[in-house]
Parts: sequence; C-alpha cells; structure tokens
Amino acid sequence: MKTILNRLIAHETLSKDEAKQILKQISTEDFSEVQIAAFLTVFMMRNITLDELTGFRQALLELCHALDFSEFDPIDLCGTGGDSKNTFNISTLAAFVTAGAGVHVAKHGNYGVSSVSGSSNVLVLLGLKFQQEESIHKHCLDKANICILHAPLFHPAMKTVAPVRKSLALKTFFNMLGPMVNPCQPQKQLVGVYSLQLLRLYSYLYQKNHKAYAIVHALDGYDEISLTQSAKVVTHQEDRVLEPEDFGLKRHSPEAIFGGNSVREAADIFMNVLQNKSTPEQQHVVCANAALAISVSKDIDLKTAFAEARESLKSGRALKSFNRLIELSQSI
Repeated sequence: MKTILNRLIAHETLSKDEAKQILKQISTEDFSEVQIAAFLTVFMMRNITLDELTGFRQALLELCHALDFSEFDPIDLCGTGGDSKNTFNISTLAAFVTAGAGVHVAKHGNYGVSSVSGSSNVLVLLGLKFQQEESIHKHCLDKANICILHAPLFHPAMKTVAPVRKSLALKTFFNMLGPMVNPCQPQKQLVGVYSLQLLRLYSYLYQKNHKAYAIVHALDGYDEISLTQSAKVVTHQEDRVLEPEDFGLKRHSPEAIFGGNSVREAADIFMNVLQNKSTPEQQHVVCANAALAISVSKDIDLKTAFAEARESLKSGRALKSFNRLIELSQSI
C-alpha cells in the first residue's frame, strides 16, 4: 500500500490491472484504517480515470457473492448518492412502484454514508431483514416482484471499508461503484449519478456491458430525476434532456423533496408516499423515476410508463409489494 500511495501522491494514475489488484488486497489483507482512508482520499481530490474505475469494478465483481436471476430478467434502480442534496429515498420508493407495475426488481443498496438515510437504513427501520441466499431472493422476486440486495452481504471489500467510509462521511469512489456491481448483474438498469463527468464514464462502460439502461443526472446536481430542473438522460437508445413537462408536471422546489433530518423522518416520508398520504410533489418525483425504469424494462414510451407508475402507487400495488417483501423477509 505504501508504494501505491506514494505513486498516487506523486499524481500518477493506476492501470486497470493495478486498480483491480489493490482493491482485492484491501478486501483480503490487513491494511490499517488510516491507510485505507488515505487511499480513498486521493480519489476525492482528483477525477478517477476510466481504467481505475473499470479495475475497481472488476475486483468487486470477481470477489462478490454472485447471484443468478436471469429467469426473472430484473431491473435495478440504484443511485450513486453523494449529491449532498438530502432527498428522501426516491429511488427505493421508485423500485417498489416499479415492482407494483409488474416489473421484477433486484435493488442493490447500502447504508447512507454521506446522506442522512440510505436505502438500507430506512428499510431496516421499517422491518426488512437482509438475506444473502439466492433461493430466498428468488422467492421474493416470485411473490413480491422485488428483492433487496444489501451490498455488504455480497461484497467483502465494501464491508472492509465500511467503518472508514462512515468515519469520513464523504462520497468516495465506492459511491461510483455501487450501481455497477449489483451481484446479479441485471441486464436492465436505471442509474442515477451525481455529476456529468460520472455520467460520461458510466455511459462509456454501460454501452459495452448492459443491454437496456438509463443513466440520469439532474442538471442542478441530483443523482435522479428531481423535477427541480432539467435532467440529462443517456440510454441504450438515445441521449436526451428530460423536463418536468415531459411528465405533464410543473417544476418543483428543492424543499418539496427534502428527506428530513433523521432516518425516522425519512421512513415516515417513505410510508406516507406508499400509503398515498404524501404531498403531490413527493409522489410526482417517485413516479417520474419509476416511469423511466418501467420504460426501460418494458420498452414503452415515457408517458405510458408514467401512467403505469401513477396507477401502481394510487391503486396500492406498490404498497402491497412492499408489505409482501417485509413479510417474506421476516418469515425466514
């Protein structure tokens, strides 16, 4: 590690193979938290290269506890986080709305690091018990249309660096990697990213690795469709800029999608949305993101997908999917 740190401090970059090897070492060898923190900090101070990101990704995928859900052809809805916006758990809610619309969802997630509440924080508080066994997740996909894949259970390296990330409480390159390393490697994905630079890196990688995808970045900094501003979207078919008007909506204020100051507040918002007790703005932003996922998964136009998302939420099917998943996780 000392040699690598000296090189990085001297403004050198890593090759793809070097990046893969050092991340494998971090997960299997006894490096100190100070050394790991120094390594992560380097990549907070400069842009990561495509080779470095690719190497880190390959390391995590080679080490992970892999799953095969090909029979369900699921989609993942996952954001990088790290946008410092402190929204409520929009992509997680959108995942349940998508499941309620009849789409299988294999959602990858983790505890919040740079935000008040990550998807795993809220779901644990609401009663979900995380599982690792493939058969259990397949049962959830079959009965609830959705399973939740808690990243530390599948990625040794993520578990190793978790205490350091928590202490730093800042976005690191692990934020970039999260959506890329879903252990079932779904062939459909909606990814939210926190910068245009990262959107370009993702689009370059995904055009080689995924059959159907949408990568989104709101131009005012959110790692999802926020409806507060235009959003840049790159898919396997096109590049476009989405406006709130494309969903038949008006622009929302940032305050309308604020996530609260605690996990409890985030969880209350979460349940209010699913139970149709939330504000129209909260419902709109969830359905807009779900619509993009439904559009990718079903290969339908965005307006039709948005109507399906609204119906999933209004009819209670999204809530039914959530309740069924909680029930299944607690019965094992």
